[in-house]
Amino acid sequence: MPPAEKAPRAWQRMLSGRRLDLLDPSPLDVEISDIAQGLARVARWNGQTRGNHAFSVAQHSLMVEGIVERLTAAAPQTLQLALLHDAPEYVIGDMISPFKSVVGGGYKTVETRLEAAIHIRFGLPPVTPKNIKALIKRADRIAAYFEATELAGFDDKEARAIFGPPRGISRDMLDVTPRPAAEVEEMFIARFTAIELLRHPRSS
Repeated sequence: MPPAEKAPRAWQRMLSGRRLDLLDPSPLDVEISDIAQGLARVARWNGQTRGNHAFSVAQHSLMVEGIVERLTAAAPQTLQLALLHDAPEYVIGDMISPFKSVVGGGYKTVETRLEAAIHIRFGLPPVTPKNIKALIKRADRIAAYFEATELAGFDDKEARAIFGPPRGISRDMLDVTPRPAAEVEEMFIARFTAIELLRHPRSS
C-alpha cells in the first residue's frame, strides 16, 4: 500500500517568528512589522516602473491613505483601513488585475480571509463597510492613475480610460518617487503608529 501523500504546506514563517496559515489565518499570527516589511518589498505593476527602486505596495498604501485624508475628514479608523487596504499582499503578493480575473475566486477567498484576520488583529471591522470601501476604492484609482502616468508608461488618455480622472487631487499633492524598501518600511510603521495613537489616545 503506497504511503499517504503529505498535505502541501500552507503556512509561511515570518521574520517576527510567527507562522501564518494562509488557508486559515489567525489574527494572533499577524504583526505590523511583518506587514510593513512584506509590503515594502512587493513591487506594484510587476516592477515595470521607472526609477532606481521598485514602487512598492507599502508606498502605494501610504499614498492611498493620504488621498483618503485629503478627500474627506476621515475618522482614524477609516485612515487605518485605507493604509491596510492591500495588507494581504504582504503574504500573497500583488497580482495585477488582468491576472486576478484569470485566476478567479480562489485568490479572492484567500485574500478575504487574510484581510479579516488582519482587521481583527488591529481592532477593525472584519469586513470594510461599503461606504468606506467605496472611498478607499476611489483613492486607490486616483493613486493608480498617477502611478500609471508617472511611473508605468501610460499616457493621460489611456490612464483616464482605465482608472478615471483624478478628481480632487493634483500631482503636486503626492509623492510618486520610488523609495528604498527599508525607508518605506519605516514610513509605513510610523504612519500606522500615528493613526493608532489617534484611534486610541493615551491617557495622561
